[in-house]
Amino acid sequence: MPDETLPPNPAAPPAPAAAPSAAPPPARAGRRLRPDLRMLTIGLRRRREPEPAAGAAGFTNPLRSTLEQRSLFGEILDWMLAPLLLLWPVAVTITYLVAQNIANVPFDRYLADSVEILADHVEEFRGEARLMMPLPARQMLRADTTDNLYFMVLGLRGEFVAGDRELPLPDETEVPTPGVVKFREAQVRNADVRIAYTWVQFANRPGSQPALIQVAETLDKRGQLANEIIRGVIVPQFILLPIAVVLVWFGLTRGLAPLNALLRQIRERRPDDVSPIKSPGTPDEVEPLVVAFNELLARLEQNLVTQRRFIADAAHQMKTPLAGLRTQAELAQRETDPQELRRSLRQIAASTERATHLINQLLALARAEHQSADLTAFKAVDLAELAREAVREWVPQAIARGIDLGYDGPDTPVRVIGVATLLRELAGNLIDNALRYSPAQASPAAAVTVRVRSTSEAVYLEVEDTGPGIPERERPLVFDRFYRVLGTNVDGSGLGLAIVREIAEQHDALLRVGSNPRAERPGWPGTLISVELIHTLHSPPTLVLQPD
Repeated sequence: MPDETLPPNPAAPPAPAAAPSAAPPPARAGRRLRPDLRMLTIGLRRRREPEPAAGAAGFTNPLRSTLEQRSLFGEILDWMLAPLLLLWPVAVTITYLVAQNIANVPFDRYLADSVEILADHVEEFRGEARLMMPLPARQMLRADTTDNLYFMVLGLRGEFVAGDRELPLPDETEVPTPGVVKFREAQVRNADVRIAYTWVQFANRPGSQPALIQVAETLDKRGQLANEIIRGVIVPQFILLPIAVVLVWFGLTRGLAPLNALLRQIRERRPDDVSPIKSPGTPDEVEPLVVAFNELLARLEQNLVTQRRFIADAAHQMKTPLAGLRTQAELAQRETDPQELRRSLRQIAASTERATHLINQLLALARAEHQSADLTAFKAVDLAELAREAVREWVPQAIARGIDLGYDGPDTPVRVIGVATLLRELAGNLIDNALRYSPAQASPAAAVTVRVRSTSEAVYLEVEDTGPGIPERERPLVFDRFYRVLGTNVDGSGLGLAIVREIAEQHDALLRVGSNPRAERPGWPGTLISVELIHTLHSPPTLVLQPD
């Protein structure tokens, strides 16, 4: 009969069946893998350094403390207004510089015209430069009610011809360019001025030094014009900024309205309501959250159904031993024959032992179901040593039943990532199941072998026996809770393999069940149950995690 891979747990999300045990499964993508356990395995394997504090590698809100409770509305508002408030002074500064450049254009044109007018009235007479401009025209050149205007004319040898002597001269390294008007900044009488200047080259003296003409103006009108431009730009901004804040506030309130509606819908639900959340009109960014929450509710509902079924099954299973125990106790009370009394007491002891075993199995199953969420319990475990200890614990029971119980595996450590108590419980239940279903006091003696072997990708824990085996049609069912193979006449709770299955799922392990290929007794095919553990310290890390 072929080996079979364990079918999905009804209490867990469905997953495709794995490949038969004759060959390793082609891929693990179909398993319900636990990304948290996978990342813990990679962390233990790599011995990583402590991770940096939260927020060290990402963006943090400079307006809020890291310990302050965060509000989505406040976070969005902060990140929208903070850049606006920071960029506003920068915008004012840039506007001022642009306004100054704009204000310079007309006044620079006026200065250039003044320089050209003076240059047109400078003439050469007997080797000297002279300003041939009447005095009233010079006074008109200086006529300005706001700014002070200055001019200077230097001759062919740099001598002063006319104007104001206080005007500074151009840089000595500057090459004269006749006919071209240039501008520069300077100070005259402790006041900033803008100077336009040019040179005049006389045609009848081509080799001589050109005459210099300069016109300077203070910057009062320029500043007034720049301030007018800034006021024309900044004042509307002062009016629009509060309006923008109000519009942003209103937009955020409208944008977050579906979240508030979703919040009210969740708060108004009854505690026992695990139906999916209806989310009409939910934004696309929130839809994945609603889908994930609905998936969580579906898993919670499935867990509740499983727990209710488990409690009902447990109550039903407890009725039989308790009822038998009560009946045997009542019979013992009425017995007067010492022999019959001792027989009743032996039956009471047997019923008590069965009830104790059932309760222990129920507690073990509950512990296996609820311990998986604690990742701190997962450590590096030597599976070979754990299997040897489990074999030693069950040797007395094997001797009492006349069964050859042995261990086959390496003496060196074989380390996997798991919970030691749960893995020990898994091994113990597999050995207990094999001992119970192997023939007692048989000739030749039945054999139960616990084997640990490893490959480059996984570690295998195998328990094989030489009992009657499990029919192929029964193999998908033997791991269900309280299921018993009919016709075996073996005492048990029907929870041992269910516990094995639960623990295997908590460790991302793959269970396979089939016939024992080493069984030699005719009509007794035996059973081989294999547990494949993929979270090991020697296997290469998996860098790509497939979602469920």
